[in-house]
Amino acid sequence: MTDDIRVLVIDDDFRVAGLHRDAVATVPGFSALDPVHTLDGARQAVRMHQPDLLLADAYLPDGDGIRFVADAGVDAFVLSAATDAPTVRRAIRSGALAYLVKPFESAVLIDRLQRYARMRNVLGADRPLAQDQIDRALSILAGGAEPASVSRSATEQLLLDGLGEVEEASASEIAERVGISRATAQRHLAALATRGQVEVRLRYGTTGRPEHRYVRAR
Repeated sequence: MTDDIRVLVIDDDFRVAGLHRDAVATVPGFSALDPVHTLDGARQAVRMHQPDLLLADAYLPDGDGIRFVADAGVDAFVLSAATDAPTVRRAIRSGALAYLVKPFESAVLIDRLQRYARMRNVLGADRPLAQDQIDRALSILAGGAEPASVSRSATEQLLLDGLGEVEEASASEIAERVGISRATAQRHLAALATRGQVEVRLRYGTTGRPEHRYVRAR
């Protein structure tokens, strides 16, 4: 069974749907389901495949894509050529996590998907979430800078919590897990290592510098 994030594209334009599916397929950790082109097809696909994320057009031949997003109970982005404020507001009220105006470059969608994955990592813990973590998740999805309310100690605690869930990890791996940039993770991991809260291990490859791997001190 795959742990990939399953994405369903809902768009009546076959070519556009294929482009969006192909963009999803390039992102590590994501799996693109076969696109559907009607609301009826979307209902069947949601029942059958239980996607984690919908990429839904606002208007479809047999109904309202935004209303479907509101009713589906699945995370969703709305992808639409509509730029009028009422449509955008309605999408937001319906629970859309992002609104992308078509046409757009594949890189735009890929960036949003990567941010969505990082947000899921932050919100994926079974334990209660601190306000700092909630603020961080919302900031990641919106593409903003790290919230000012997230202190150094809160960031370091996030890293320690993330390391506690794995045997060891690189700075890039733990950054993706907790939803911060690699540079921020590396800086705080170095501080934690200096204080003895994190151990640094070296993994030697066939060429180049050894990779730094981090493990929480016991």
